[in-house]
Amino acid sequence: MKKKSHKFFKSLRFRIMVILMILGIVPAVIITQAVISSYREQGIEVRLSSVRTQCSILCNQIIKENYLNDSSSEAVNSKLELLSNIYGGRILMVDRDLQIVKDTYQVDEGKTLISSKIIRCFKDGEATDYERQGQMLEFAVPVKSADVQQVQGAMLITISLSEVSATMAELERQGIIITCIVVVLSLFLAYVLATILVKPLARITKSIEDLTDGYQNDEISVPDYTETELITDAFNKMLSRMKTLDESRSEFVSNVSHELKTPMTSMKVLADSLVGQTGVPEELYQEFMHDITAEIDRENRIITDLLSLVKMDRKTADLQIQHMDINQLLEDILKRLRPIADKRNIDLILDCFRPVEADVDEIKFTSAISNLVENGIKYNVDDGWVRVSLDADHKYFYVTVADSGMGIPEDSIDRIFERFYRVDKSHSREIGGTGLGLAITRSTIAMHHGVIKVFSREGEGTTFSVRIPLSYIP
Repeated sequence: MKKKSHKFFKSLRFRIMVILMILGIVPAVIITQAVISSYREQGIEVRLSSVRTQCSILCNQIIKENYLNDSSSEAVNSKLELLSNIYGGRILMVDRDLQIVKDTYQVDEGKTLISSKIIRCFKDGEATDYERQGQMLEFAVPVKSADVQQVQGAMLITISLSEVSATMAELERQGIIITCIVVVLSLFLAYVLATILVKPLARITKSIEDLTDGYQNDEISVPDYTETELITDAFNKMLSRMKTLDESRSEFVSNVSHELKTPMTSMKVLADSLVGQTGVPEELYQEFMHDITAEIDRENRIITDLLSLVKMDRKTADLQIQHMDINQLLEDILKRLRPIADKRNIDLILDCFRPVEADVDEIKFTSAISNLVENGIKYNVDDGWVRVSLDADHKYFYVTVADSGMGIPEDSIDRIFERFYRVDKSHSREIGGTGLGLAITRSTIAMHHGVIKVFSREGEGTTFSVRIPLSYIP
């Protein structure tokens, strides 16, 4: 168990580290790439803007000196050469006939230049968008006078991006260094945070293991985070419930052992009395046999209750649903139990507010309501009363069993439906029963998709309220 826990927390720590590293590294890489990309575009735009400004100044001088018709101007030629050298590129000067007037490389002068950029430049009269070709940018600039609308010529300019590329390479190198630093820091912080986050869970597991191994009996407490506090609270509630259930089971074993042993002891005493005597009068013999029969019935009742609970626990208790007259069922129940009530002068009263027909299992429903009425009789006062009421709406029918008995203490109300629980153990043994009746009743009503509630005040009686759907849906 401890080895599995160690592997689990090691795996959990690793997963948390991976998540935290991703959360740290991915944004850093995205931001770095965004900065580099932004600088690349900004660098290109600055270079283009600078070239276009120089070309605009040069165009005015070209028009002024009529360079397109006479390319012998030393001032213009020197400026074209200087501009070409500064930006590490090439400039082609073209007239309206698409003839190359000037080539800073001195290769294509006098030739005809067919270029989509030049054609668009003559057509639109504006500089065309640049086109990137590897480490070079190519674009066209019109040559025109402010006084003449018509474009007189154009310049096809190619400039180098080597400076921008060098700066980009340096930025990328620095970005890689920053990313590596972020990775190392993320790894370190992820390990520290993962250890801190997993530590409370490990403490919870250690406490549970100690509790399981018997080294600890108290409740566990790890209030480091809200989540761990909720987990420990839930576990402590479960632990308390298990302890209560264990105590109930121990008490049940004791109670049932006593209940099963008492009839057997009585029968043995009676049988030994008959065996040890000769010539027993018939009246005494009949009396002893009657007592033995009563003890056998009592033993059988205990065993039947136990088998009913076992069947419900294993979910093998099938319902035999029939559409029944609930009014008649309640009348039959009270008719059967009235002789028991009459012995203590207890009135059994049935109030039916309307005719009710519903889908129920006749045997199980009768048994559940009989348990409630019998408890109302057993735990009542002499000359008291038990009132059974029946009502219904469009969806449910309601059965209420109220009595004028001794009531239930407030600290026991939440536990009376627990199996094997008894409110007054000594009085319960005097009356008889195993403490299983209400548990069986609640299970039966739950099988009908119903609900049972109890309202009681000590010394003032008890009321059980049952709600069951009129139509049973499996």
